[in-house]
Amino acid sequence: MSETFEIAERIAADSIFVAEWPLCQLRLMDDRRYPWLLLLPRKPGLEEWTELPDAELAVLAVETKRAGLLLGAVATFDKLNVGALGNIVRQMHVHVIGRSVGDAAWPGPVWGQGTREPYPADEREALISRLQSAVAKAG
Repeated sequence: MSETFEIAERIAADSIFVAEWPLCQLRLMDDRRYPWLLLLPRKPGLEEWTELPDAELAVLAVETKRAGLLLGAVATFDKLNVGALGNIVRQMHVHVIGRSVGDAAWPGPVWGQGTREPYPADEREALISRLQSAVAKAG
C-alpha cells in the first residue's frame, strides 16, 4: 500500500481534474455521452467505502450530494445515478452520473455500454471551466 494518495492509472486516463474538496478530488469523466463526475477520497490504498472512518464517510456523503448538485447546475438530465462499484478499478471512487431517458445506455447502467466518447478539447475545457466556476460560486 502506497503512503501517498495516487490516482489509479485508468481513472487518470479516463477523467480530468476539476477541484479538490475537503475529502475528495473531483474529476470529470471524459465521456460526452453522459454528464459524469467522479469523487476520489484522497486516502492512500483505499479500496472500500467501509474502510473510511464514520466522520469521513459523512463527508463523502455530503461531497456526493454536492457533486450531484454541481452536475445539475451545468447539465440537464432526468435522473441522478450514484454508484461505487470498483470491479474494474479497485481504488475507491464514487460515480455521480446524470442520466436521461433515451441516452446511450438507458435504462440500464452506463458501465460496459458502448465505447467512451471523449469530449472534443474545446467542449471539455468549456465544461471544466463551468464546473470550476460553479464550485467557486458554491464556496
